[in-house]
Amino acid sequence: MTSYFRPLLLATLLAPFIVLSAAAVFIEEKLDDPAQEARAREISGEIRCLVCQNQSILDSNADLAKDLRQIVRERISFGDTDEEVRRYLVDRYGDWVLLNPPFKMTTLFLWLGPVLIFLLGAFAMIVFLRNRNRVVEGEGSSKLSAAEETEIEQLLKSDKSGKNS
Repeated sequence: MTSYFRPLLLATLLAPFIVLSAAAVFIEEKLDDPAQEARAREISGEIRCLVCQNQSILDSNADLAKDLRQIVRERISFGDTDEEVRRYLVDRYGDWVLLNPPFKMTTLFLWLGPVLIFLLGAFAMIVFLRNRNRVVEGEGSSKLSAAEETEIEQLLKSDKSGKNS
């Protein structure tokens, strides 16, 4: 078996165990009421893991995500509505804790940042390509004098013949 297939085989054999270990995280956190558990999972899917940053706390195995899932379940068991649970987390961690933060002045950069970065990159690329084309076309280069051209020709001839003048 080639060394190329060994990692693939190992990953295939270990995949079921990884999936089962991820599901095992949630067994100890379940609420008794299925409706409340469904609400807790829905809310947890909308809350950002503060450690992983690109995952919801529902998908993350980080300790902080586990703590946040527990907070969500506690707030639901206290009788909070979904909006009250979200507001509690936002008051504690800020709008950034939401995977889909509201559009307002404090989150303006979250929404417009990627667009601004793209536009700046496009502008930089246009400027770079324009400058590169000018140099290639000869606008930015200076012409050699007749004496310099003669000296270059002599150097090239001497290099071809193997002699130095």
